[in-house]
Amino acid sequence: MVFDHRSVSSTTQLELYQAMLTSRMIEEKMLVLLRQGKISKWFSGIGQEAIAVGVTSALDMDEYILPMHRNLGVFTTRKIPLYRLFGQWQGKDIGFTKGRDRSFHFGTHEHHIIGMISHLGPQLGVADGIALGNLLKKQPKVCAVFSGEGGTSEGDFHEALNIASVWSLPVLFCVENNGYGLSTPIIEQFNCEHIADKAQGYGMESHIIDGNNILEVYSKVSALAKSVRENPRPVLLEFKTFRIRGHEEASGTKYVPKTLLDSWKGKDPIINYENFLIDKSIVSVPQTNDIKERIGIEIEKNLRKAFDAHDIESTVEKEIQDLYKEHRPNQVLPGKETENMRLVDAVSDGLKEAMRRFEHLVIMGQDIAEYGGVFKVTQGFVEEFSKDRVRNTPICESGIVSTAMGLAIQNFKAVVEMQFADFVSSGFNPIVNYLAKSHYRWGQHADVVIRMPCGAGVGAGPFHSQTNEAWFLKTPGLKVIYPAFPTDAKGLLISAIEDPNPVLFFEHKALYRTQYQDVPLGYYNTPIGEAVQVRSGTNVSIVTYGAGVHWAIDLIIELEIDVDLIDLRTLMPLDQQTIYNSVKKTGKLLILHEDSLFCGLASEISALVAQHCFEYLDAPIIRVGSIETPIPFAKSLENNYLPKTRFREELLKLIEY
Repeated sequence: MVFDHRSVSSTTQLELYQAMLTSRMIEEKMLVLLRQGKISKWFSGIGQEAIAVGVTSALDMDEYILPMHRNLGVFTTRKIPLYRLFGQWQGKDIGFTKGRDRSFHFGTHEHHIIGMISHLGPQLGVADGIALGNLLKKQPKVCAVFSGEGGTSEGDFHEALNIASVWSLPVLFCVENNGYGLSTPIIEQFNCEHIADKAQGYGMESHIIDGNNILEVYSKVSALAKSVRENPRPVLLEFKTFRIRGHEEASGTKYVPKTLLDSWKGKDPIINYENFLIDKSIVSVPQTNDIKERIGIEIEKNLRKAFDAHDIESTVEKEIQDLYKEHRPNQVLPGKETENMRLVDAVSDGLKEAMRRFEHLVIMGQDIAEYGGVFKVTQGFVEEFSKDRVRNTPICESGIVSTAMGLAIQNFKAVVEMQFADFVSSGFNPIVNYLAKSHYRWGQHADVVIRMPCGAGVGAGPFHSQTNEAWFLKTPGLKVIYPAFPTDAKGLLISAIEDPNPVLFFEHKALYRTQYQDVPLGYYNTPIGEAVQVRSGTNVSIVTYGAGVHWAIDLIIELEIDVDLIDLRTLMPLDQQTIYNSVKKTGKLLILHEDSLFCGLASEISALVAQHCFEYLDAPIIRVGSIETPIPFAKSLENNYLPKTRFREELLKLIEY
């Protein structure tokens, strides 16, 4: 191994040695603790220390790094107190996640580190968002994000690199090519000679770096970081290295040929570098022994502090309280001046008012800039707010949701338009695993609204007609809003944007241009989590939302019946008390929604009412929803799918019960 030290001072060379040694000695201690049952799991980075230490040392302390399981050197080089790291791995209260997550699944703004989640791909897009935030703030900073070679097989890798290239984002994509994705060798992961070769397809610069040579890593990354700060662009870095131990300790390394393992052990980044430093008289053998003794003492001292720390204690109330970032909105009442507008125009008006109010709000989506979006919600926005804030995106829902998360880390607000709610399935992972869980896990809010044009009644078939709110109601940490009227759509969208927590905002396409209302002009908000009584009656309670509200109104007028009609407006958090109050008054409940019946929201409301209002019921609870098929295209089939006819039949039966 050849070390070129000409551009690196002796002081820095010694610091790099100590940083790698700290990481190695902590790992060796953790392996002992793992065998003793004092930590639950360990993903070893032994043999790869030069990458984490070199990259981190090359970046400024206030530049974000997004590491992986094997990047302990990132955390130690950024000087995170060791006792807090040890406490994190033991699930102690001195850790970073209150015992709610393990290993490196956390972030710390103080040290500008954003940890990973087990679904590896999204953090690549999060790095895009952090880098975009730097550009919008006009800060000449670089962001570094790590992936293993196995992670480059994921679609998120493609999406993140493509976004970064199209938008010229200052990101260093650091891929540690360590030979195996768990037990799968690289020859079964990709069919090109080098991962760096993939950059050409994205129009990106790439470099191959010896990941076991600390001076090469440090020097090359330092030079590239300086260049990217001056000329923002993404760069793909492939670090050639090897994983000496198993994917995690339980895996072992029996699948690795012994000759291959032995050859890489001969390239140990610390042993070789130590010999080089001794040979160049930068350090002596007694000095290396002193350094190791000092690090060992520091490790033991911090371990004792971690072992002595309190175990986690909590309550149901505390756990639920931390699900969302606390938000106490200032209610802004509507003004008296109104304009008659369609629901689609009210959505547009609300979005425009929010863009004016929040200068750090960015909206992203396919075709939303000059074209104005497929429903023209953002028509004219570029002229008023610029393309920096109204951003056309490539077709990559997962990558853009992750980018929105990165913007939130940079204290921006983000609104993402799904061209159709159906397409959110391509962005499902970062919504339910990153946005929804981040605040609960380590206190990072996700200030992101996902706009969801949804619903049938327009003959659009199985892939453009779903109303898929039930997918998200099961995921703690998300809020779900579903307005039925233009005034509510505007006020609730503004409230969703004000809220620092992730919100799915459903907008029914069939209501876009059919529902008119005198909507207050200017800025106002409508409280999230409050249902509204649309009609007051005593015979039956109808609980519904979205298009169901209008189906119910039409039927009530036609039949001239005395009905209590509740429009939920917000599905999560659910206004249970308004439902209970209505049921206690009428004694009969029908729940209507457009979504397929089985496992829809009606099922949960039925269970809640049966549990809390059983003694008030004078009839069975009735659920009405669409049939258990995909949404068909032909009008006659779509009509058969939707529950309008069945709603009429079931309501009449319930009235007569």
